Amino acid sequence: MVQAGVAIKDISPLKPMFLFGYPHIPRTSTGIHDPLLASALCLKNETTTLLLIALDILMISPHTANDIRKEISRKTGIAVGCIMISCSHTHSGPVAVDALSCGGDPVVPKVDPEYMTFLQQQVVAAAVDAGSHLRNAELASATATVVGAGCNRHDPNGPCDPEIGIIAVRDVANGKMMALDVTYSMHPTILHEDSTLITADFPGYVRLHLQERLGPELVTAYHTGPSGNQSPRYHVRGQTFAEAERIGRLVGDAVYHRVTGLDATEFRNQVELRGETTLVELTPRSFPTVAEAERILQAAQEDYVRLQAKNAGHGPIRTAECTVFGAEETATMARYAQSGELQRVQKQYTSAEVQVLRVGDICLAGFPGEVFVEYGLALKRQFPGQVIPISLVNGELQGYTVTPEAVGYEAGNSMFTSESGSRMTAALGGMIRRLTGETAK
Repeated sequence: MVQAGVAIKDISPLKPMFLFGYPHIPRTSTGIHDPLLASALCLKNETTTLLLIALDILMISPHTANDIRKEISRKTGIAVGCIMISCSHTHSGPVAVDALSCGGDPVVPKVDPEYMTFLQQQVVAAAVDAGSHLRNAELASATATVVGAGCNRHDPNGPCDPEIGIIAVRDVANGKMMALDVTYSMHPTILHEDSTLITADFPGYVRLHLQERLGPELVTAYHTGPSGNQSPRYHVRGQTFAEAERIGRLVGDAVYHRVTGLDATEFRNQVELRGETTLVELTPRSFPTVAEAERILQAAQEDYVRLQAKNAGHGPIRTAECTVFGAEETATMARYAQSGELQRVQKQYTSAEVQVLRVGDICLAGFPGEVFVEYGLALKRQFPGQVIPISLVNGELQGYTVTPEAVGYEAGNSMFTSESGSRMTAALGGMIRRLTGETAK
């Protein structure tokens, strides 16, 4: 019989800190609107133990993720390859990665070692607690669909994934829902640079909505699916907490109705659990010369001003503004390429870890970094009904993993070629086939 344990720990900073996610704004926290959480779900059967950890933080480095996973393994005996850590990507939490692309932004501070020590201690504590309080459980997997929350942030009619991946965990003893593992592909960027309060953004309201309806003891591990080019940009009515709540409850309600509609026969207490990781060699991207990068930046700035002058609307104007940000970061990276610093950092990331955890009939496919939604959709087409792609798993990649045709902000803030995304997708597909014995469609 499968057993499950859950735990949460608060990872909100204990002092005012710079809020990471928007460039050029000296945005220091003035308080906590809602806590940042480390949410842990431990699953165990007769042969294998898996650990899913979801963090309310923009991103962590592969080095930090590996240190945490090794310490958890040391304390619990769970294999490192069976521990998955993802980041929700909230833009209203502390800096946890020194991003090279931010080197030209004087307002972004370096990582605070004191906070990082605290973060790692809290994540390890959540993992140990979850693994120490196991109960007999039964699991079901499902999907829900949400409309009007997120979409492609370059083209509202472009590729997107409105599907929410769900794993529901129920306590056998009392029949109550004890945990939900939820994945949705959208940037948590409803709160913008004018907000100085620490917040999980809309995922915090997803959790709140589900707790209110399914019980205060429910733990929801919220993961962000492949969403490098996905955001609420074309659906938001403002950049307020009220809007974060509206969107969060919209997503939460879709999950709630799907979960409460599960038939008793859909839950299983005999569940296959397996985990696997592999390394993928990424191809470093070449950057333009400094002079060419500066010409690209000037063109982006002129386009942004033009759209503002014609009052083109929030979506197009914000997209153009982000293109300026990307062009600024391209110029920064071009200067680092000229000095050799870029090549030094690229070498640290060229071997990227991808991970698959099998939970019953579902495989959680973990991409490192911010990947475009097309890569997650490609996996879903190969393995219909069998895979939940998750991004920012076990670290970041110093930028986005884009598609060949990508332009704008993400393409400017990408350290590796689109071929790297295809390699990661292929490696994940290979692991899914090995773990399930299935043949791709």
